Formats: sequence, structure tokens, C-alpha cells
Amino acid sequence: MRAFKNWLVAVVGATGLSAGSAFADYALNMREGVTATSQANYEIHMIIFWVCVAIGIVVFGAMIYSMIAHRKSKGAVAAQFHESTLMEIVWTVIPIVILISMAIPATKTLLAMEDTSNADMTIKVTGVQWKWKYDYVDGAAEGVSIISSLHPDHNEARLLKTGQTTESLRAQFGDQYLLDVDNPLVIPTGQKIRFLLTAADVIHAWWVPDLGWKKDAIPGFVNEAWTKVDKPGVYRGQCAELCGKDHGFMPIVVVAKDPADYAKWVESQKGAAADAAAAADRVWMKDELIAKGEKVYNTNCAACHQANGAGLPGAFPAIAGSAIANGAAAAHVDTVMNGRAGTAMAAYKSILNDVDMAAVLTFQRNSWGNSGSVIQPADIKAVR
Repeated sequence: MRAFKNWLVAVVGATGLSAGSAFADYALNMREGVTATSQANYEIHMIIFWVCVAIGIVVFGAMIYSMIAHRKSKGAVAAQFHESTLMEIVWTVIPIVILISMAIPATKTLLAMEDTSNADMTIKVTGVQWKWKYDYVDGAAEGVSIISSLHPDHNEARLLKTGQTTESLRAQFGDQYLLDVDNPLVIPTGQKIRFLLTAADVIHAWWVPDLGWKKDAIPGFVNEAWTKVDKPGVYRGQCAELCGKDHGFMPIVVVAKDPADYAKWVESQKGAAADAAAAADRVWMKDELIAKGEKVYNTNCAACHQANGAGLPGAFPAIAGSAIANGAAAAHVDTVMNGRAGTAMAAYKSILNDVDMAAVLTFQRNSWGNSGSVIQPADIKAVR
């Protein structure tokens, strides 16, 4: 198959066509991916494709030949096959043989894709408008939890374009514009990884083409999938289910590391978690909280409430001058932590840690003319 593709590219190049733009990435075809599953899918796809090509050549060839060689002007008389038992058998058996020959390898691949047994580790994937939450259920990284959002630089650029076009932003950020995240999912190479996929609000879909599958993440339901990546690298995808206004800004980045580098990453994550827990027990200065809170706000809140806190009339309320941001701190904390039923306001209790929660609340209460109080991480910790 690869030999044929190489020959095809060479032929196109020899004819003077732009092989680079037309065939460099095979954009009109499936990608082979980096897992056994994705490569099996690709091979089945190509086998069935060429079976269809062969059928097309035979059928249309027979039609064209018949129309030319047996046309009425040459005195041809239509043959009658209605009483031919042989013909009935032939055009029944041949399609059955073709379908079975395609169904057997396809069924084997589908069964293998669904077999999540004997996994080396399990990761829970939760879709949350409009980010991903990764919880390492077991293995060396057991207890590690990551929130993965659109990279802050990309998010800020899309929110504050100030006259820039998408083309200029792509020139600034490269081909990965709007496809990069702040915290990628990190997995070890050479291990079978089981995924448990669900959602906290609406239906999302976790899709990384190089892994060879896509699974819906549905509230109140858990889907299973698995992967095994043997080659270290960065593999990108996106949410593939329309999930709201920022559906297009919900990328997925998977970083596969060799076991030694993965072990170092796990150690760093556990150290960061310990540091975050310790940070929640100290008293923060107001300026510290506001500076940190601005970053948290731009990542989690600005898409709906706008960078200037003005909100979107009729859809998302303003924070600037709002009663909630200038009222009792307890009510403000409850709104952000637990969300508002019947509205688009999601619960951030499981998304933001104590420090980030306190920081973003303090930023909101002390920005855009608001004159609120300072909320400490210890205050958040006390009401969790």
C-alpha cells in the first residue's frame, strides 16, 4: 500500500502537479496514526476502498462496454436473465463473499477496540464546558488531577484580536493556533491505558485522530476506550461534539513520554500538588491574589463574562458592578463553586483548587470598579 502511494506521488510530481499541496499530508484520506488500532483502521479502510474501486471498474466497465458494443443501432437485442438460476446464484453469492471478506477483519478490529481488559493504568476523562479534566485513577500517577484548557496565550489572542485576522494569528502562533493547551494529558509509552469518559454538563466527544478512535463523553454515563502509544510525541485533537459557544476552543493535547521521563513528570505533578496544598494554608497578600486571579479569570471566565467583566447581555451577566461581586462573599463563593442550576454557570468546585478559587474571586471583587473584599484560600478550604 505504501509503495503504491509513493508511486502515486511520484507520478503526480512528474506530471508537474503540486504534489506538496495535494498529497503531502493525504488530507483527503484517513491518517495512519501511531497506535495498532489506528493502523488497523487505516488498513481496513484502504482494503475496502480498493474493493470498491475494483467493483466500480467492473460494473461501470461492463455498462460502458454494453452501451457501446450492444447498442440498438448495431441491431443488439436485450438478453433475458429472469429465468436463469445460474445468474441468480452468481449475483447473490458474489456480494455475500465480498461482504463477509470485509466483515471478518472489520469485526476483529472492532472487538479489539472495545477490549479494555488488562490495562496498565486508568485515566478518567471528564468534559467540562469548555475544558477537559483528567484524573489518574491508578498507576504511578494515582491521585494526580489535571485541568486542560485552551492555552492562555491563544485564548487571550482570540478574545482580544484588536483587528488581527485569523491569518495573522496563525502566523504568530503557527499551525497550532487554537490547538494548544496549558496542561496536556501526559501518558507513558508502551503501556495499555484505559480511559473512562464522561461529562459534567453537556455531551462532548474526546477525539485524537492519531489514536484511531473517538468516544462521546456523556453526563451521567461512562464510556470506555483504550490506547497504547509506542512512540514518544505530541498528539493533538479536539472536542468532536457540538457542546456550546466555545466548542471550537476545546482542544486536546496528548504527550506520550518514555517511562523514565514519565516518572519524572509524575514526581513533578505530585510535588506541585503538595505545594498547592501548602499554599492554601498560608495568608496571601491582596495584590498576589489579584495578579493570580486575573490569569485564572482569563482562562476560565473571560470567554463568557468577557475580559472587561461586561458579560453578554441576555446570555451571560456582567461581573462589573454586579450585586454578586459587590455583595456578601459567601454568596459569591457559593455561585462560583457550585454553579447556578438552570443557567450556563457551571460549578467550578472540582475544577479550581483552593488558591485559584480564592484568587479569581478576589480578582472579580476588586476589578472594574467593584469594591469587594479579599477571599483567602483558607476560606475556600473551609467550605468545600
